[in-house]
Amino acid sequence: MTVYNTLASLHITLPAVATPAAAYVPFVQTGKLIFLSGHVSKKNGKPWVAQFGKDMSTEEGKAAARAVAIDLMGTLDAACKAAGTDLNGIKRIVKLMSLVNSTPDFTEQHLVTNGASELIGQVFGPAGAHARSAFGVAQLPFGCCVEIEMIAELA
Repeated sequence: MTVYNTLASLHITLPAVATPAAAYVPFVQTGKLIFLSGHVSKKNGKPWVAQFGKDMSTEEGKAAARAVAIDLMGTLDAACKAAGTDLNGIKRIVKLMSLVNSTPDFTEQHLVTNGASELIGQVFGPAGAHARSAFGVAQLPFGCCVEIEMIAELA
């Protein structure tokens, strides 16, 4: 089964690459590695604003992180096409780094980030097993609840 078949079976349509909100590019390729800039959480196309430990639950956060993973895959698809391949040309998802907008006493950043990690694993299979960091931060752009960046390797 191809990555695109898996996405279709999950009823996921990849979005177009979002326009950067500041002075950066959505992705950079160096050698076989593709570095994706951080993508913030969105709900209904608008920033998903919340803070864990204050007004958002861990389960809601998993959904937000999953939504970020879908956006990341849309950008990764564009990066692969720019490199002359597609998502089936991904050898490995190398790493995710997740920033979780949290109060000082919230300690489930790793569980929030599972929303992205689990979907990436489901879509890419063994190639989706990745290293990961999950940090609690005081604030994110636009007040978003989650921001995630990705590193992937082309075959």
